[in-house]
Formats: sequence, C-alpha cells, structure tokens
Amino acid sequence: MTEAWDAAVEAQIRGAVQRGEFDNLPGMGKPIPGRGTAYDESWWIKSFLEREKLPSDLLLPTPLQLRRRIEQVPDEVRGLPTEQSVRDFVGQLNTQIVAWLRNPEGPRVAVRPVNADEVVRRWRAERARPKVTATGTDPVAVTDPAIAPPRRARRSWWLRWRRRG
Repeated sequence: MTEAWDAAVEAQIRGAVQRGEFDNLPGMGKPIPGRGTAYDESWWIKSFLEREKLPSDLLLPTPLQLRRRIEQVPDEVRGLPTEQSVRDFVGQLNTQIVAWLRNPEGPRVAVRPVNADEVVRRWRAERARPKVTATGTDPVAVTDPAIAPPRRARRSWWLRWRRRG
C-alpha cells in the first residue's frame, strides 16, 4: 500500500516539476531563515510579533504588563496638554489595576493603583522647569530631588541571598 502511495505522490511531483509549477517561488535561491541556529520552541510567537510589528510586552502576564505601564506613566503623561487629561489617563490605568486586583490571575506581583495627585504634581513640575538647550544642561533636573523619579527599594530576596553566602 505504501509503495503504491509513494509512487503516486512521486508521479505528481514529477508532473508539477515538468509543468514548471515550482519555478519562481518566493524565497527561491535564498537561505532558509534560522538555519544553523539553535532550536527555539517559541520561534513562531516571535516571528508573529515581528511580522505584525507588535510589542513583546503582550506576552507578559497581566500583573507584569500593569507594572510596566505604571513605570511608563511619566513618559506617557509628559505630552498631555491639561491636568484633566493626566487625571483621565491615570484614572483609566487605575481602573485596569483595580479590575485585576479584584480577580488576580498569573504570578503574584505587587501592583497598586497610581496616585493621581503625585503624577499631576510631577507633571506640573516638569512643565514648569526650563527646557534643556543644545548648549547646556538643565540644572533643575539634576539637583532638585522633588522632581527626580523615586529610587527603587532594595529587594528583600537579594538581601536574604547575600546573607546566606
């Protein structure tokens, strides 16, 4: 049975080659992408994200996506024109955070709503300081600790690990 099947398939392939159906196919004469590299089991996800020009953040679990958005709040609100638009942006983000807090799924990551008043205060301070010129630096950005972003707290796991060794 398999010999007859193989012969029929081979006959169809030979006929297609003679008719020229395999001529001028896309990628003809080009190397196979990824050949010679180590196998990556998520190659199809990465190629999909690259082909569709999607950010890789979409692969992160919800709490990590929210943390990343919280970290990007200063950059996101920088170009907003009014205080109300800043508060609306923070309000929408907080709505997503609260929705996740009500029904958490994924890894346990501490995610807290963003303080809208603090974001507005920083937004005002950034708009009030002088712009950086091409000839010099902005002394306010370097010396004013009220405008500087907060430093991250030390992670307790790092301290515990160091004490062990």
